[in-house]
Amino acid sequence: MAVNLKETLTKLESLGDEKRRAHNAKPWPGNPAGASKLKQFGCAMGDIRTLAKKIKTDHALALQLWKTGNIDAQLLAILLMKPKSLSAAELDKLVRTARFAWVADWLNAYIVKEQPPADKETLRIKWMEDKDGWAARAGWNLTASNIGKGADGLDLSALLDRIEVEMPDAPPETQWTMNNTLMAIGIQHAKHRKRAIAIGEKIGLYKDWPVSKGCTPPYAPIAINEIVKRQG
Repeated sequence: MAVNLKETLTKLESLGDEKRRAHNAKPWPGNPAGASKLKQFGCAMGDIRTLAKKIKTDHALALQLWKTGNIDAQLLAILLMKPKSLSAAELDKLVRTARFAWVADWLNAYIVKEQPPADKETLRIKWMEDKDGWAARAGWNLTASNIGKGADGLDLSALLDRIEVEMPDAPPETQWTMNNTLMAIGIQHAKHRKRAIAIGEKIGLYKDWPVSKGCTPPYAPIAINEIVKRQG
Protein backbone atom coordinates (compact mmCIF):
# COMPACT_ATOMS: atom_id res chain seq x y z
CA MET A 1 0.00 0.00 0.00
CA ALA A 2 1.91 3.05 -1.26
CA VAL A 3 0.91 6.26 0.51
CA ASN A 4 2.45 9.66 1.06
CA LEU A 5 2.76 11.69 4.25
CA LYS A 6 -0.39 13.75 3.73
CA GLU A 7 -2.53 10.69 3.02
CA THR A 8 -1.16 8.89 6.05
CA LEU A 9 -1.79 11.80 8.40
CA THR A 10 -5.32 12.16 7.03
CA LYS A 11 -5.97 8.47 7.72
CA LEU A 12 -4.56 8.73 11.24
CA GLU A 13 -6.70 11.79 11.94
CA SER A 14 -9.81 9.89 10.81
CA LEU A 15 -8.97 7.17 13.34
CA GLY A 16 -8.65 9.62 16.22
CA ASP A 17 -10.99 9.64 19.18
CA GLU A 18 -11.62 12.30 21.84
CA LYS A 19 -11.72 9.76 24.67
CA ARG A 20 -8.36 8.38 23.58
CA ARG A 21 -6.89 11.89 23.43
CA ALA A 22 -8.13 12.55 26.96
CA HIS A 23 -6.70 9.23 28.14
CA ASN A 24 -3.31 9.98 26.59
CA ALA A 25 -3.24 13.40 28.24
CA LYS A 26 -3.48 11.91 31.74
CA PRO A 27 -0.35 11.61 33.90
CA TRP A 28 1.58 8.34 33.71
CA PRO A 29 4.31 6.89 35.90
CA GLY A 30 7.49 8.13 34.26
CA ASN A 31 5.56 10.63 32.12
CA PRO A 32 3.64 12.93 34.51
CA ALA A 33 2.57 15.35 31.77
CA GLY A 34 1.18 12.56 29.60
CA ALA A 35 0.48 13.85 26.11
CA SER A 36 -1.15 17.05 27.36
CA LYS A 37 1.39 19.27 25.59
CA LEU A 38 1.99 17.09 22.53
CA LYS A 39 0.31 16.82 19.15
CA GLN A 40 -1.94 13.79 18.83
CA PHE A 41 -5.00 12.42 17.05
CA GLY A 42 -5.87 9.88 19.75
CA CYS A 43 -5.66 6.65 17.74
CA ALA A 44 -6.10 3.23 19.31
CA MET A 45 -2.98 1.09 19.31
CA GLY A 46 -4.78 -1.66 17.40
CA ASP A 47 -5.74 0.77 14.64
CA ILE A 48 -2.15 1.96 14.33
CA ARG A 49 -0.92 -1.63 14.04
CA THR A 50 -3.56 -2.44 11.42
CA LEU A 51 -2.58 0.60 9.36
CA ALA A 52 1.10 -0.36 9.61
CA LYS A 53 0.32 -3.83 8.26
CA LYS A 54 -1.44 -2.28 5.26
CA ILE A 55 1.36 0.17 4.47
CA LYS A 56 4.16 -2.32 5.23
CA THR A 57 7.77 -1.24 5.73
CA ASP A 58 8.43 2.27 4.42
CA HIS A 59 11.53 3.78 6.01
CA ALA A 60 11.36 7.11 4.16
CA LEU A 61 7.74 7.65 5.13
CA ALA A 62 8.54 6.64 8.69
CA LEU A 63 11.16 9.36 9.02
CA GLN A 64 8.71 11.93 7.66
CA LEU A 65 6.04 10.80 10.11
CA TRP A 66 8.47 11.06 13.01
CA LYS A 67 9.36 14.66 12.19
CA THR A 68 5.72 15.76 12.60
CA GLY A 69 6.04 15.39 16.37
CA ASN A 70 2.56 13.83 16.47
CA ILE A 71 2.60 10.87 18.84
CA ASP A 72 0.27 8.72 16.70
CA ALA A 73 2.42 9.42 13.63
CA GLN A 74 5.53 8.52 15.63
CA LEU A 75 4.04 5.25 16.84
CA LEU A 76 3.18 4.35 13.25
CA ALA A 77 6.66 5.44 12.14
CA ILE A 78 8.26 2.99 14.54
CA LEU A 79 6.33 0.10 12.96
CA LEU A 80 7.33 1.18 9.44
CA MET A 81 11.05 1.74 10.07
CA LYS A 82 13.97 -0.47 9.11
CA PRO A 83 15.97 -0.61 12.36
CA LYS A 84 19.22 -1.59 10.65
CA SER A 85 18.95 1.38 8.23
CA LEU A 86 19.44 3.90 11.04
CA SER A 87 22.88 5.28 11.80
CA ALA A 88 23.93 5.70 15.43
CA ALA A 89 23.45 9.47 15.08
CA GLU A 90 19.92 9.03 13.65
CA LEU A 91 19.00 6.60 16.41
CA ASP A 92 20.34 8.98 19.05
CA LYS A 93 18.20 11.79 17.63
CA LEU A 94 15.09 9.62 17.64
CA VAL A 95 15.61 8.71 21.28
CA ARG A 96 16.00 12.36 22.25
CA THR A 97 12.88 13.46 20.38
CA ALA A 98 10.54 10.84 21.85
CA ARG A 99 8.53 12.75 24.43
CA PHE A 100 5.72 10.36 25.32
CA ALA A 101 6.06 7.15 27.32
CA TRP A 102 4.49 4.82 24.76
CA VAL A 103 6.52 6.33 21.94
CA ALA A 104 9.76 5.99 23.91
CA ASP A 105 8.97 2.43 24.95
CA TRP A 106 7.95 1.31 21.44
CA LEU A 107 11.11 2.89 20.08
CA ASN A 108 13.20 0.97 22.60
CA ALA A 109 11.35 -2.30 22.02
CA TYR A 110 11.12 -2.28 18.21
CA ILE A 111 14.09 -0.21 17.07
CA VAL A 112 16.81 0.23 19.71
CA LYS A 113 16.87 -3.44 20.74
CA GLU A 114 17.28 -4.52 17.10
CA GLN A 115 20.64 -2.79 16.75
CA PRO A 116 23.88 -4.84 16.62
CA PRO A 117 24.99 -5.85 20.14
CA ALA A 118 28.23 -3.84 20.10
CA ASP A 119 26.48 -0.68 18.89
CA LYS A 120 23.71 -1.16 21.40
CA GLU A 121 26.19 -1.51 24.27
CA THR A 122 28.02 1.65 23.23
CA LEU A 123 24.74 3.56 23.17
CA ARG A 124 23.61 2.05 26.48
CA ILE A 125 26.70 3.33 28.27
CA LYS A 126 26.50 6.72 26.56
CA TRP A 127 22.82 7.24 27.30
CA MET A 128 23.05 6.20 30.94
CA GLU A 129 25.41 9.12 31.54
CA ASP A 130 23.33 11.62 29.56
CA LYS A 131 21.65 14.65 31.09
CA ASP A 132 18.73 14.32 28.68
CA GLY A 133 16.06 12.42 30.60
CA TRP A 134 14.70 10.54 27.58
CA ALA A 135 18.15 9.44 26.44
CA ALA A 136 18.90 8.26 29.96
CA ARG A 137 15.56 6.43 29.96
CA ALA A 138 16.69 4.48 26.91
CA GLY A 139 20.04 3.65 28.50
CA TRP A 140 18.46 2.33 31.67
CA ASN A 141 15.89 0.44 29.61
CA LEU A 142 18.68 -1.43 27.85
CA THR A 143 20.31 -2.09 31.21
CA ALA A 144 17.11 -3.58 32.64
CA SER A 145 16.83 -5.76 29.54
CA ASN A 146 20.41 -6.98 29.93
CA ILE A 147 19.74 -7.91 33.53
CA GLY A 148 16.72 -9.91 32.44
CA LYS A 149 18.96 -11.84 30.03
CA GLY A 150 21.60 -12.67 32.64
CA ALA A 151 23.46 -9.42 33.34
CA ASP A 152 26.68 -10.54 31.67
CA GLY A 153 29.42 -7.99 32.35
CA LEU A 154 27.26 -5.77 34.56
CA ASP A 155 28.32 -4.75 38.07
CA LEU A 156 24.99 -5.11 39.86
CA SER A 157 26.27 -3.70 43.16
CA ALA A 158 27.49 -0.59 41.36
CA LEU A 159 24.16 -0.24 39.57
CA LEU A 160 22.34 -0.43 42.90
CA ASP A 161 24.68 2.25 44.25
CA ARG A 162 23.79 4.53 41.34
CA ILE A 163 20.07 3.89 41.65
CA GLU A 164 20.10 4.62 45.39
CA VAL A 165 21.88 7.95 44.87
CA GLU A 166 20.48 9.12 41.52
CA MET A 167 16.90 7.88 41.24
CA PRO A 168 15.31 10.26 43.78
CA ASP A 169 16.34 13.33 41.77
CA ALA A 170 16.29 11.86 38.25
CA PRO A 171 13.78 13.21 35.69
CA PRO A 172 10.46 11.31 35.85
CA GLU A 173 11.02 9.73 32.44
CA THR A 174 14.37 8.35 33.63
CA GLN A 175 13.02 7.21 36.99
CA TRP A 176 10.69 4.77 35.21
CA THR A 177 13.44 2.66 33.65
CA MET A 178 15.79 3.08 36.60
CA ASN A 179 13.00 1.58 38.69
CA ASN A 180 12.62 -1.22 36.13
CA THR A 181 16.35 -1.90 36.52
CA LEU A 182 15.97 -2.00 40.30
CA MET A 183 13.11 -4.47 39.98
CA ALA A 184 15.01 -6.61 37.47
CA ILE A 185 17.96 -6.91 39.84
CA GLY A 186 15.70 -7.82 42.75
CA ILE A 187 13.72 -10.35 40.75
CA GLN A 188 16.52 -12.03 38.81
CA HIS A 189 19.31 -12.03 41.40
CA ALA A 190 18.50 -13.38 44.86
CA LYS A 191 21.90 -12.26 46.15
CA HIS A 192 20.90 -8.61 45.65
CA ARG A 193 17.18 -8.94 46.38
CA LYS A 194 17.22 -7.73 49.98
CA ARG A 195 19.16 -4.61 49.08
CA ALA A 196 17.01 -3.88 46.03
CA ILE A 197 13.89 -4.03 48.17
CA ALA A 198 15.50 -1.82 50.82
CA ILE A 199 16.41 0.80 48.22
CA GLY A 200 12.87 0.75 46.89
CA GLU A 201 11.49 1.23 50.41
CA LYS A 202 13.95 4.05 51.13
CA ILE A 203 13.11 5.99 47.97
CA GLY A 204 9.40 5.15 47.97
CA LEU A 205 8.96 5.80 44.25
CA TYR A 206 5.43 4.89 43.04
CA LYS A 207 4.48 3.69 46.52
CA ASP A 208 1.07 5.32 46.35
CA TRP A 209 0.48 4.94 42.60
CA PRO A 210 -3.04 3.53 42.05
CA VAL A 211 -3.36 0.37 39.95
CA SER A 212 -6.31 -1.71 38.82
CA LYS A 213 -7.25 -4.79 40.82
CA GLY A 214 -5.06 -7.75 39.95
CA CYS A 215 -2.29 -5.61 38.43
CA THR A 216 1.21 -5.45 39.86
CA PRO A 217 2.09 -1.92 41.04
CA PRO A 218 5.35 -0.31 39.88
CA TYR A 219 6.44 0.11 43.53
CA ALA A 220 9.61 -2.00 43.54
CA PRO A 221 9.33 -3.76 46.94
CA ILE A 222 5.84 -5.06 46.16
CA ALA A 223 6.59 -5.88 42.53
CA ILE A 224 9.78 -7.78 43.37
CA ASN A 225 8.10 -9.91 46.03
CA GLU A 226 4.99 -10.60 43.95
CA ILE A 227 6.87 -11.61 40.78
CA VAL A 228 9.38 -13.78 42.66
CA LYS A 229 6.45 -15.49 44.39
CA ARG A 230 4.78 -16.20 41.05
CA GLN A 231 7.98 -17.64 39.65
CA GLY A 232 8.16 -19.74 42.81
